[in-house]
Amino acid sequence: MTWTVAAIRAARTQAQLLGDDRSERVTDLLDTVIAVQAQDFRPARLAVRVRSGGLVASDVDTACRDGAAVRTWLMRGTLHMVRRADIRWLLRLFGTRNADRYAGRRAQLGLDDDLCQRALAALPAVLRDGPLERAAIIEALAEEGVAIDPSGQAPAHLLMLAASRGILCRGPKTHRDEPTYVLLDDWVPRTDDDDEQADLRRLATRYVAAHGPTAPADLATWSGLPVGTAKRAFAAADLVEIDSAIGPLAVLPGHDQPPPNRPSVRLLGHFDGYLLGYRDRSLTVDPAHQKQVQAGGGFIMPTVLVDGHVVATWRTTRGGVELEPFDRLTDRAARGVRGEIADLGRFLGKQIEWDASRG
Repeated sequence: MTWTVAAIRAARTQAQLLGDDRSERVTDLLDTVIAVQAQDFRPARLAVRVRSGGLVASDVDTACRDGAAVRTWLMRGTLHMVRRADIRWLLRLFGTRNADRYAGRRAQLGLDDDLCQRALAALPAVLRDGPLERAAIIEALAEEGVAIDPSGQAPAHLLMLAASRGILCRGPKTHRDEPTYVLLDDWVPRTDDDDEQADLRRLATRYVAAHGPTAPADLATWSGLPVGTAKRAFAAADLVEIDSAIGPLAVLPGHDQPPPNRPSVRLLGHFDGYLLGYRDRSLTVDPAHQKQVQAGGGFIMPTVLVDGHVVATWRTTRGGVELEPFDRLTDRAARGVRGEIADLGRFLGKQIEWDASRG
């Protein structure tokens, strides 16, 4: 049996918790999707909203404050939110790669190897008493004799390096919604595991569960790993190959039959994992509208998803939501959008209306 494009979309939306199944806890959601991109915390909250039932924005904040969900730099060298239990093995796969990825940029910023090593050695004492904002960390390092220019990108790249080395991670946000940093060992227990093959097998299995049907090139795009490494990961995992309208794809054992097509309408936020999870986005976004979804620079717009297919972009305004549909919305899609906007208001704890006169 050859899977149709509609069947692939149906399976992928279900795998991403964008269909009927929703999570009722932040940690369960992260267990399913592996990670939520979180360089901007507001879209990270929205990624949780659209995949959950009954949660509110403060539940995401609480999970991060309690350490059940942890934010650090992982896939593609980008800040992600993951379960505490997944931090160590993901860091083994991505930490050194991320540190090496930005070595040239650190040199441009004056962060030579000697300065970085002295800073990394001083950070455990600096963060010994708990969370600190970035500016406070740089001030404390200066008191330890490690001077970092606070005015440019050097502080951010230093802290990214420290996170890649497993020294620190993002901590709870302040009342001003500013990020803090904590020692990773204070939040996440160390493990003695050190088996790259096992880590790659786990990554491929979890990735396919959250994104399948899919292929090694998709894992490479989502993770930032070389395609050859992604192929090794797929080969190490227990997967089943299926025929599809776009070529051979992999699924987990027991998932080799196309799922029923259940209608759904969802509002995705910026940088949603459903759009970042695959090499080829044409199954999700018609090529004619690709630039409306991603105008450039890696910036992914909020989108309206109908049955796994993007039909519009959207944005919030003062008290409302505006849509830019690619074509006229069907009545079913419009009803679904209204329901999603109502749920968005519930999640954020404020009244939100659809300004249909403006899209």
